[in-house]
Amino acid sequence: MNDRDEIVLDLTNVVDEARAAFDRLSCDQLNWKPSQDGWSVAQCLDHIRLTNEQLTAEIERKIAGETNSFWESWSPFSGYLGGFLLKSMKADGRKFKAPSETIVPPSDLPGDIVDRFGANIADVKDVVERAKVLDPKRTVLTSPFMPMMTYRLDDALAIIAEHTKRHIRQAKRVLETEGFPR
Repeated sequence: MNDRDEIVLDLTNVVDEARAAFDRLSCDQLNWKPSQDGWSVAQCLDHIRLTNEQLTAEIERKIAGETNSFWESWSPFSGYLGGFLLKSMKADGRKFKAPSETIVPPSDLPGDIVDRFGANIADVKDVVERAKVLDPKRTVLTSPFMPMMTYRLDDALAIIAEHTKRHIRQAKRVLETEGFPR
């Protein structure tokens, strides 16, 4: 099994995990927030969806034939930044504020968010499969959230999987928070 197959398997497993944990929740439970600044289960799922849409759009451009820009080809940060992001996500390390308001979901989302999340992950898996035509080490993406940040395709795909798993863990912690409506 190669890295991309493992990413597809991780994403398949995380959807199963999310459905098992959140499918039976009511709309009120999905939108319940542990604090004014905390995110609800629904917000975690929608944040993943919104982030994935922007990241996969960058990958789609590369699949369509867009070549690396000058900055992507010469950025000294590409290998370092991807590794840094991956390491912090795997360990649930330092929390990062969402780098763009476009990926901060509203706090009142419809009850079909688990299904929309599952559909988004199916789309992501399709992009991962189609990205097999690209060289994972030589294809470099610019972050849609921070234009100075570049990372290799293999790191970008792993970041998508780890970011998804990180926010699923966050959403599951919401269920364990005192005051969660039963």
